Parts: sequence; C-alpha cells; structure tokens
Amino acid sequence: MADPIHLEYEVAADDYQAAGAASNSVKETLKMLGVPTAISRRAAIITYEAEMNLVIHGGGGKIVANIDEKSVELMTIDEGPGIPDVEKAVQEGFTTAGDRAREMGFGAGMGLPNIKRNADVFEIFTEVGSGTTLRTVINLP
Repeated sequence: MADPIHLEYEVAADDYQAAGAASNSVKETLKMLGVPTAISRRAAIITYEAEMNLVIHGGGGKIVANIDEKSVELMTIDEGPGIPDVEKAVQEGFTTAGDRAREMGFGAGMGLPNIKRNADVFEIFTEVGSGTTLRTVINLP
C-alpha cells in the first residue's frame, strides 16, 4: 500500500435503514487492499457497532477510517449526550437504548464490548452534553 487511505462516512440519527453502509465499505476496501479476512472482519464489526451507536445513542455523527501499512484506525465522532459512566458503558449487557431500538432487536448492550474485544487500541473521549469520540486501532501484520 503506497499511500494512506482516508475514508469518511456521515451517519444519520435514527436511520436504521442505512446503518451498515460504512462497515460494508470499510470491509470491501480492506478486502481490495488484500488485508487478511480476519482483520477485515474485526474492522467491519467495530465499524458496524460504532455505526449503530451513532444511530441509536449519538444523535448521528461521523465515522473516519485511516488505513496505512501498519494499521487500520477507526474513529467515531458525535455531538450527542456523551457517556456519563464509561466503565459501566463497556460492560456487557449495559444499555441506554430506548424502546424503539430494542423493539427492532438492537440495544442489547454489546456494542462497546464488541468494539473493545476486536480492537488492539480502544479509547473513548467523552464529555456529558458535548459528545463522544471513540478511537480504535487494529494493527496489521
């Protein structure tokens, strides 16, 4: 890979129909670059879970993917309500999803735990009332 690749995706709040478009694009891009399937899958899981967090919790936002020879960096940026208790939010089963999301089969409290499990680097920067930035990195072999 000669030059780093930079991808950006806008994700709208409550747009369950479009959710998954960014993760599919990231996965296809990595596949075209010859990135191993296991790593492409991890990146797709991280991106999908982050996308759903933007749709359900973050009031929409942006996903940024930076891909170079050493790593895949995935960032999610929103201006939503922020996360009051990050430690609690990364526990499996904890959710603040509303009834609509749960009725549609989402909001099981596995998003952040799945992201953390699939990332080599997992960082959350959040401020209540100002939004959240999630940064993950997957190292390439």
